[in-house]
Amino acid sequence: MKRNIPEELEPLKALQEFTPARIAIGRVGTSIPLKQSLEFKLAHAHARDAVYSELDINGLSDTLKQFQLPVLQLHSKVADRRQYLQRPDLGRKLNDASINSLHNSAAADVAIIIVDGLSATAVNENTIGLLQVLIPQLQAANFKLAPITLVEQGRVAIGDDIGSGLNAKLSLVLIGERPGLSSADSVGAYLTYNPKPGLTDESRNCISNIRPKGLSYKKAAKKIFYLISEAFARKLSGVDLKDNAGSLDF
Repeated sequence: MKRNIPEELEPLKALQEFTPARIAIGRVGTSIPLKQSLEFKLAHAHARDAVYSELDINGLSDTLKQFQLPVLQLHSKVADRRQYLQRPDLGRKLNDASINSLHNSAAADVAIIIVDGLSATAVNENTIGLLQVLIPQLQAANFKLAPITLVEQGRVAIGDDIGSGLNAKLSLVLIGERPGLSSADSVGAYLTYNPKPGLTDESRNCISNIRPKGLSYKKAAKKIFYLISEAFARKLSGVDLKDNAGSLDF
């Protein structure tokens, strides 16, 4: 049966090349076309797969060697993925072995913390590309970097324990975001100045949708670097620190 596009949707067709959102999908009778229906189900399957994907600890550890920084492998208090989804509170805390591995850490400016979150797929695919742009900028500005940490079964707030344990002035958590039906591979970056256990979300700044089809590595790195620089200049982060990097020439 011929796919029909209502007249009011025709102007939207030209926008399809600029967004993965489901716009101007048309109809077949009173239903949506079969192709679009199958694509929707496939996107839902990709999102579910992303939630249950696993962090490529060994592969990431090897690739991170290019930055010539120590790499630590850590784990939250979560036992498995089922518990991770049922007990978000345990994903915010390090297990005892991980806490002990952070003892006697030298003071640093920035701790880069890579966490699987709700999409290890996003982390496996996008963090290295982002760090290849960001780390040289931080080093050129003479920020002292702590060992890079790789965290399994973690939530955003686990960066508070890690940043504090590493004696870092600022924590940067790169985490797999909750998968959507048009993006199962987005990384979020969360910055917290003076990280310590007990902080809540208003203490952080977030840059989301970091991926090739979203916010590019270059633009994300510039925004992150801007916020880190401002956080150190003003000695704060969160709701009192605004992202004015949009005016920068990308």
